[in-house]
Amino acid sequence: MVQAADNLITRRIFDAQTLVTAFPPRFYDPNKQLVYEIACPTGTVHQGQIVFSRWRKISLPETLDPAQPQTVYEPRPDYFSYEPLPSSNSAVEWYLNFAHYDLFCAYDGPLFAQDEMQVSEHPALGSLREALLASDIKPLAVENGEPTPALIMGVERRCAIATNPIPERDRPYGLYGNNFALASATAIEQATQVLNPPTLTNILAMEAPAGGYGNYKLKEIEYILSTAFTGFTAAHLESQLNVDPAREVVIHTGFWGCGAYGGNRILMALLQALAARLAQIDRLVFHTANASGTEDFTKAVGIMQQLVPAGNSVKISDLIQAIEAMKFEWGISDGN
Repeated sequence: MVQAADNLITRRIFDAQTLVTAFPPRFYDPNKQLVYEIACPTGTVHQGQIVFSRWRKISLPETLDPAQPQTVYEPRPDYFSYEPLPSSNSAVEWYLNFAHYDLFCAYDGPLFAQDEMQVSEHPALGSLREALLASDIKPLAVENGEPTPALIMGVERRCAIATNPIPERDRPYGLYGNNFALASATAIEQATQVLNPPTLTNILAMEAPAGGYGNYKLKEIEYILSTAFTGFTAAHLESQLNVDPAREVVIHTGFWGCGAYGGNRILMALLQALAARLAQIDRLVFHTANASGTEDFTKAVGIMQQLVPAGNSVKISDLIQAIEAMKFEWGISDGN
């Protein structure tokens, strides 16, 4: 396992109440403002500390060690619910933020994809962005063409927002994506459930590449794998440092980079599964949304198991070349 000091760019600890008081979120979308007022009414007390860290790219290992513990892959046909797994109540759990390179840059506006939804449910993330902008810390998940994943430990989740279509609740098309800004105040109020007490979430923010075309090239595959490996390794290191080295480390993810960015679902799942193994993550919980997503993830894990036979040492460069030879194709943005 790489040493933390080798690749850590910065680590800052914020008192949650001080952070939100000094840097209140600023909204120009009225529906985002409404969610915030519901989740954080006047007099709200924000508890605990928020640990922010940012990491430069960690070099991939040369080989995959067959003696290294196996990662458990667990598909779940749902979306993030931020609840501990029944089998791992003592685990340190991380949830992916499908980030823009400029961290949380759209939190205040009308967009409502995975990134913006996560910030709305964890409103102190908006304050964190404002604090970073006012400091010497760059709120970037990519810098100079290299991934720099950011991790946030211990942020309160103060509400849950239902995005599924329910016509009788004034959201016939749901609230996800561009539908959020078009929704009525009544729809927003009915969809927002206050969590009392709030729960705590650990977030890993990293940006996938966007807008490719044709078959994935070798450098694109290596970049995606390096990004996921860096983020997952940083999560492992932060878990050891801030919690307990003996605790199980769990990462919750999904089809990262496969919505607005047009990524290939099977390839992005495959590279995350491989990165989790390389980063010695105990469990990768892949939220597939539905049966079709579960099928894609199962295909991805099957491909990885073929590429990495049990008990064999495999060169990472050979793995990347083998994946390129499979000619995975870029998809199309979903517009959200």
